[in-house]
Amino acid sequence: MDGLTLLIGGARSGKSDLAVQMGQRHGNAVTFIATAEALDDDMARRIARHRAERPPWPTIVAPLGVGDALCAAPADHLVIVDCLTLWLANALLGEWTDDAILAATASDALIAAARPAPTVVVTNEVGLGIHPDNELGRRYRDLLGRVNRHWAGAARRSLFLVAGRAVPLHNPWEFLT
Repeated sequence: MDGLTLLIGGARSGKSDLAVQMGQRHGNAVTFIATAEALDDDMARRIARHRAERPPWPTIVAPLGVGDALCAAPADHLVIVDCLTLWLANALLGEWTDDAILAATASDALIAAARPAPTVVVTNEVGLGIHPDNELGRRYRDLLGRVNRHWAGAARRSLFLVAGRAVPLHNPWEFLT
């Protein structure tokens, strides 16, 4: 389970559960990088539930600084980043430009892929549903698609999760050459 693994899927598809299971099976130390912030009571409850569902691993809260958090994690720890979906929302709330988001994405994905210990990154696929009816929703959907493509391009393996089951995602050029 070396290198960067990207877990992508819809809400409640089993991404975070699988990431935790991967950490538990790793056999060595694990560091958890959380991008969520408790901005309201609902998020506070969700964060508390997620913490209770995983072992008491060291946690770095990094709403925006995923690359810095990856660099701060011990080099021999498996690192779980959960999740890019909230990271992007935080960047948009922070009024980052699209260029700044994509530059951070490219840099952070390369940092994750270069780590000597495994890295597992969780993200959502939001482009399979209804077309957003407002500009911010469309911007978010489009940017997350681009963010996910960057991370998948840097990953050694990418898995699409549906109902707790995984489908490996391949580079399309493996089939087209």
